[in-house]
Amino acid sequence: MAMRPPDPKFVLRGTGASVNTLHFCCRDQADCDPILFSGSANGLIHIWNLKTRRADTVLESHDSKSILWVQTLQQRDTLISQGRDSFVCTWDLAEGRTAVLDRIPLDSYGFCQCSLLDKGVGSYLLALPGGDLSEVKIIDLPNKAPVWILKPPVDAKLGMPMCLKIWQPTSSSRPLILIGYEDGSVTLWDVSEKKMLSRLTCHKEPIMCLDFDPGKVKGISGSSENALGSWVLDTQQNLKLQNTVELVNGGIAHVCLRQDKKIVATAGWDQRVRVFGWRKLKPLAVLLYHTASIHCVAFSDHSAPSDRLMAAGSKDQRISLWSLYNES
Repeated sequence: MAMRPPDPKFVLRGTGASVNTLHFCCRDQADCDPILFSGSANGLIHIWNLKTRRADTVLESHDSKSILWVQTLQQRDTLISQGRDSFVCTWDLAEGRTAVLDRIPLDSYGFCQCSLLDKGVGSYLLALPGGDLSEVKIIDLPNKAPVWILKPPVDAKLGMPMCLKIWQPTSSSRPLILIGYEDGSVTLWDVSEKKMLSRLTCHKEPIMCLDFDPGKVKGISGSSENALGSWVLDTQQNLKLQNTVELVNGGIAHVCLRQDKKIVATAGWDQRVRVFGWRKLKPLAVLLYHTASIHCVAFSDHSAPSDRLMAAGSKDQRISLWSLYNES
């Protein structure tokens, strides 16, 4: 008999609107409790204390427009957020402060989330949707200088960028970026050359989300259709479709790999979180708790495997926390 899926370990309530994005900060820091950032459709960013299971701080941001994405810069004291007001904000959260340090204007009003690459020594590359239809812009932080603009050929007809993943290969000093487009294609770009290296049409509908494992040079993507696509990079940096996993119901809003690259989770429009083994995409669990579509999933960065959590944020205004497959 199949094992019954577990219940959530606990649930966070009180966001006041749909939960769009989640980000953990749980690495061991002296005298600091593990925390979870959530961004909601009402423009509020909650900072949840995972020991007390309450919000320590609520940031009012982005002119009450929906929050699309949040991330910390190195440690918990500096936050970066993206809103539907067409701005990216950086925040100073040190010593109880809640000050906006900077506001970076965006050229796009779409739903594409930014992607961040830590270059070390307080320097970052931020990938964001550009002003033209299929354009992606790369800027340098903290100086906000535009570094590269990626423009596909005019006849490519990719549509809008829907999701981004920028990363630094270990074998090269040049960053690469994966872009999921409205036409169902995933493209790979050499950022510094501003050159598209490969293009793979892996979905019939716009790609809603993707994640990538640089170690296995393997990625996964989801769309509004009832299938997940798994693909790899060959030695010539060509994207190749590896596997397609059929789902009972269509609509994947978000996909996230755990840091140890053993499992991957998806956020479904059908109110379900699905968990798969990463190596073969073997289905492991279907988690049903929420009463509305799930918008985001995230895994915690706890140092001890036994402490690791997965969080899911939903249109029902709740965040569920789960303890899954935590054996080391």
